[in-house]
Amino acid sequence: MSAPPDDRRFRREMATAYRSGWHFVDLATAIPRRGDSLKVTVLGEPIVIAREEDDDVRAYRCLRRPRGAPQPIRCAIRYGMIFVNLDRRDHQLVEPRTITVTPRSA
Repeated sequence: MSAPPDDRRFRREMATAYRSGWHFVDLATAIPRRGDSLKVTVLGEPIVIAREEDDDVRAYRCLRRPRGAPQPIRCAIRYGMIFVNLDRRDHQLVEPRTITVTPRSA
């Protein structure tokens, strides 16, 4: 599909998709049974998507280092489609900040 270069809505939607980090991989029917897996390359990164024994779908980034264990990444199934999130900032654990507020009436 090609879009005219002056289609602002299309460009805005594409920018939002790339900025969000979520990328479409395949249909959920590609891994129908427990133990099935699928290896794909998304933006140059090898990704393995597997249906685990608990029937949950999980995705892993394959590291190229020797003895590197696969790194889990966020994976979601929406409308029968598998999406993965490759944004590294989204995978870092962040401590929640506690914000204290004093009411004006105090």
